[in-house]
Amino acid sequence: MVAVEDMAKAAIERENLTLRVLAQELLREHPRLSDLPRPQTDDPRLLSVAAALVELFAMRRHQDPPEWTEAIGPLTEPFFLLNAATSMRRLRALCETQSPEPLRRRRLYAPPNFLEFA
Repeated sequence: MVAVEDMAKAAIERENLTLRVLAQELLREHPRLSDLPRPQTDDPRLLSVAAALVELFAMRRHQDPPEWTEAIGPLTEPFFLLNAATSMRRLRALCETQSPEPLRRRRLYAPPNFLEFA
């Protein structure tokens, strides 16, 4: 069983292949995203990333996110979910301007189609 915090850890470590696999498993195990439990951590960074990813999936599936996501704030500093965005100027600009809204709201940046297939 995939925990939301495992998915958030993979995102923070920029292990995108692992993140994709975990996201697919999570979505298969939890078709109703509003029922996802809050991550079992007090780490504000993990909570913020977890909330952003869950809200992204909920938005794309036309579902309501879990209530716990409302109480989670943004990261203190911007974070690019693709390592290449830190060195590739055009990719960075794309991420900054077109990152999906649930990610941008929490200062996370990725291309507009990030985890779209999940």
